[in-house]
Amino acid sequence: MELNKNVQYIKGVGETRAKVLNKLGIFTLEDLITYYPRTYEDRSKSKKLEDTIDGEETLIKAYVVSRMNIVTTKNRKMKICKMIVRDDTEACEVVWYNQPYLKQNFHMGEEYNFFGKISKRSGHIEMISPVFDKEGIKNNTGKIIPIYPLTYNISQNQIRKVIENGLKLVKDSLEETIPDYILKENNLIDLNSAIRKIHFPENFEEFEKARTRLAFEELLTMQLLLLRLKNKCMQKESGIQFSKDVKMSDVINTLPFTLTKAQLRALEEIDRDMESDRIMNRLLQGDVGSGKTIVAIIAAYKKKK
Repeated sequence: MELNKNVQYIKGVGETRAKVLNKLGIFTLEDLITYYPRTYEDRSKSKKLEDTIDGEETLIKAYVVSRMNIVTTKNRKMKICKMIVRDDTEACEVVWYNQPYLKQNFHMGEEYNFFGKISKRSGHIEMISPVFDKEGIKNNTGKIIPIYPLTYNISQNQIRKVIENGLKLVKDSLEETIPDYILKENNLIDLNSAIRKIHFPENFEEFEKARTRLAFEELLTMQLLLLRLKNKCMQKESGIQFSKDVKMSDVINTLPFTLTKAQLRALEEIDRDMESDRIMNRLLQGDVGSGKTIVAIIAAYKKKK
């Protein structure tokens, strides 16, 4: 599998759309399949019209009970397309703007799924510019839909289709990056499943498993890189070696209070590092009022010659 394949040559892209994808940082097949959604819309659960709430985006299942009426505004700049649908509880007016071609998609008496924003005023229910599918089809409804960060000149439907085509090219050929024993120990799914399910999960449980796997890999990679960098510095570079003749105990013994065991342990480790010729890479961490400042002051005394 050529993960460095130019995105231009993936089905549904081409030269023009490739330039748009490039602006999103997508140049190769690998970039495409790792361009993760920013959020998701749950279009899998429908509501009865009588249970819908004003202003919410929801899925309804309804029958077409009128032909689409297309009205042109006085300035002839807009075509308003209206159609009445209903379920066994209420009727709803569905409205689109400047999309008269949609008329051919609907037939009286047939059932469709509509997903869009509900408007309720004076007992009148309206849904503006919904996406839709004929009952039994799940292109735009009836499932969890990924929502991607986009730029202009490309729609959510277009990038979803392109990513779907990219995943078809990859299939299950991605090389696993985490050893089996780590996957089993941490109850993680394999890489191919994670990439597929982060884009098109069947449910939110699948999404959580995919996100956990990918996040684990990202953090593990970062830790390994930091560890490698630390080891490289410790092996090849020398730090400042402070005198063993300067004793932190000289300061500790003059304090009007007794240090805690945790403070003494931290000072012992710091003292050992400062007397070594290795570079010290240490973070002193503690709650507010735990005594970090006095530890830092005592450690600073070590610099005295």
